[in-house]
Amino acid sequence: MTLKADLRVTRGTFTLDLGLTIAPGEVVALLGPNGAGKSTALRALAGLLPLTSGHITVGESTWDGADAFLPAEKRPIGVVFQDYLLFAHMSALENVAFGLRSRGTRRNEARAEAARWLGRVGLDGYAQTKPRSLSGGQAQRVALARALATGPSLLLLDEPLAALDASTRLQVRSELGRHLADFGGHTLLVTHDPLDAMVLADRLVILEGGRAVQTGPPAEVARQPRTDYVANLVGLNFYRGTASGTEAGLEGGGTLTIPRPVDGPVHVVFPPNAVSLHAERPGGSPRNVWPVTVDAIEQHAHTTRVRLDGAPNVLADITTATLADLRLRPGDALWAAVKATEVHVYPA
Repeated sequence: MTLKADLRVTRGTFTLDLGLTIAPGEVVALLGPNGAGKSTALRALAGLLPLTSGHITVGESTWDGADAFLPAEKRPIGVVFQDYLLFAHMSALENVAFGLRSRGTRRNEARAEAARWLGRVGLDGYAQTKPRSLSGGQAQRVALARALATGPSLLLLDEPLAALDASTRLQVRSELGRHLADFGGHTLLVTHDPLDAMVLADRLVILEGGRAVQTGPPAEVARQPRTDYVANLVGLNFYRGTASGTEAGLEGGGTLTIPRPVDGPVHVVFPPNAVSLHAERPGGSPRNVWPVTVDAIEQHAHTTRVRLDGAPNVLADITTATLADLRLRPGDALWAAVKATEVHVYPA
């Protein structure tokens, strides 16, 4: 039974207008900048915020619509929050059993099922442990077990890895992926982290200003971003322009040679590590070359990212050795170069 939602919610001057479908067993990631409407969408699906108009259905069951509204406590959903919201006075076992008990399961049955779920998430020996004694990764697993123990139709994950440190996040992300692969219901992951989305989701929905601006499989979205936000999310230089043959004139200024003839409106992208920087104008193989000025220098992962003003503006990722050779400082004049074969072009 596919979840189908036409989420229309108006709150003050903000309007969410989002069409969303999630197939059984599918993980959909909802991404967007702050204020895009991600939390509004999640609250509407959870039953915490009635729709202004539209509908939410799962198969033949209507959760919200013109003539029906199913309150949150009656919806078959499980939720994992960013801060997990475990009950501090309850043990891990009691936390997992809570959802079952609230749905009418007898105490012994609920505790037995909770123990089974703790075992499934690798916490057999932590049944009597209180949340304050759990690590961040262990607390996340308890929260996931609590959400899944009730057999929900819809699993809502609200920034579920955001509170973890980098080393723990890697392990827990992998564990979460395995549990989601075994979950036969519908999953919506709300996140700011592109890596979480790329690793865990089958499909991405990018939300900006209350509307979906791009949707598709992670690899497709990563290769062909359609907004500045998406390009920044996946780490690409992104330009809009008009192509004629093997040249594309860019909206912000400048012209780039592209690898194949195209005519009409296009998007042009290439990664920052495709950009080389030179103190003198480079020669040699055919490439795009233009003058730039260093705007900012910052550490980015294991490389140095340089922001450069020019026509066009560009981001370049360079090695520490290159940084030392060029002795870069803001305001320095350089030449940027990108081979045409590194440039990816697709219709706007």
